[in-house]
Amino acid sequence: MAHEQSLVCTMKGYIQPFERRLALLELESLTAANPTPDPTLLDEPLVYHVTTAQPPEQLLRKLTYWETVGPETAPGRITQQVRREATVNVVRNGITPEQLREILPFNGNGLPLPNRRTLRYGSHGAHEYRGKFFPQLARALLNIAKIKPGDFVLDPMCGSGTTLVETALAGCRAVGVDMNPLSVLMSRAKSAILQTPPDILAIEYETLKADLLRATDRQDDLVWLELLPQQDQDYLWTWFAPQVLADLDKIAVRVHAVANTACRDLFRLSLSNILRRVSWQKMDDLRVRKEVRPDADIDAIAEFVTELSRTVRTVLAFLYEDAGTDHGSVEVHEGDARHLFGDHAPLNHLVGIISAVITSPPYATALPYLDTDRLSLCYLGLLPRTGHRLRDQRMIGNREVTESQRRGHWNEYLHRKGELPEEIITVIDRINALNATSEVGFRRRNLPALLARYFLDMRTVLQNIAVLLAPGAPAFIVIGNNHTIAGGVRVDIETDRLLGILGASLGLTLRQSIPMELLLSRDIFRNNAGTSETILEFRNG
Repeated sequence: MAHEQSLVCTMKGYIQPFERRLALLELESLTAANPTPDPTLLDEPLVYHVTTAQPPEQLLRKLTYWETVGPETAPGRITQQVRREATVNVVRNGITPEQLREILPFNGNGLPLPNRRTLRYGSHGAHEYRGKFFPQLARALLNIAKIKPGDFVLDPMCGSGTTLVETALAGCRAVGVDMNPLSVLMSRAKSAILQTPPDILAIEYETLKADLLRATDRQDDLVWLELLPQQDQDYLWTWFAPQVLADLDKIAVRVHAVANTACRDLFRLSLSNILRRVSWQKMDDLRVRKEVRPDADIDAIAEFVTELSRTVRTVLAFLYEDAGTDHGSVEVHEGDARHLFGDHAPLNHLVGIISAVITSPPYATALPYLDTDRLSLCYLGLLPRTGHRLRDQRMIGNREVTESQRRGHWNEYLHRKGELPEEIITVIDRINALNATSEVGFRRRNLPALLARYFLDMRTVLQNIAVLLAPGAPAFIVIGNNHTIAGGVRVDIETDRLLGILGASLGLTLRQSIPMELLLSRDIFRNNAGTSETILEFRNG
């Protein structure tokens, strides 16, 4: 029997109340013990004592929301998570890859401890993404699920790859699926760069930057642009100034020539991430709205070099600090969460063996998902413009439908409504009845049919999750709520509660529901964020 010892664990001092709850849950899960708070006058103690057979080295390596761990008789040591987050603090203006190599990994002296939440360490900040959830949440849920190295963890709607990256950093095998080709590129790039020797990344970065900064020759032929379908070329000409397209072409051709695949894909993300910024798209607007600016106001090469430098130095700092850590594998599929197994489906080999699911599905009718990424999808050659509308209409949570599609969705709902719990039917039918009594615009008229389709789609997704999960394994669903005005009446759409009921109707056990305050977003989509989210923990059986 392993020897038990008393340990002192100090929680991060800047986390929110729901994160404190997760902190205690992950500590309880990893130690198989109940932490005892240190006597204090504070309402929210930061120091906890725990008696466990778990070696402190394991806790130092795994814990998320904790700053130090150590025996009762000695000072605590800094957790690996805090050290990873601290790498962001050393990536200041002007620091070079060579200097990063010299000062990392941290030797214990001069470690710049974070004093606020750090969400963009490593490759997590390589690209803006609407609906992104933060890495500490994914890591804490892995701990609560008691995931072991080598276990499979699935995110069937993987978005920007947050769950996949954290799963790999935990030494596990991550599997992601998404219908958005840009999401697939993000997830693959952010994961693959973790397996890349940092010195190779540094060399590729320095060479690329030098080539672009000395590229003063005029370029009459747009080599990259002319490789794209003609309709995409025509579309891009309506969103970029001529000089900007010329500069972007130099960048794209040079990035395409990068030999290392992981580096090339990371650099493609940097290119993608500046496209909105150097286009005539209004920056903070999710809708397709144009704001023409003069060529002289836009320097695409300077924007790219700045973005590239920020991303690469952040990743390099992380890789130098994390040297020697065994990372797990990642596989990412472009696919549909409603079709994960069966004929020609990607996950047939994983039926019944997934150790945990961690995912954040789309909100019901909340965002124009593919339209947000349309410039990147076109310019990077990921999805022709002719395919955008069809792909968008197939995506879960889509809010754009034609009149005939609305009627089709509603007829399917009337045919299949018996498959949904009564609580969901009541919400959909109430909104439909209220809208029928007043003049409403097309978006509100479409809402009942779109909600019906959303919950029928999520029913299929939850069924698939149940089939893929090992017996007793958890599925964590992070979801937000929204509301509508129907017939002049506000109707709250409590998606978290309704999905909890829906999952239970399919044989999943809802273990707990944890409300969480949304963090203040710093990205370009902050004005489109919701106000609350909930973590639903299901168990398979």
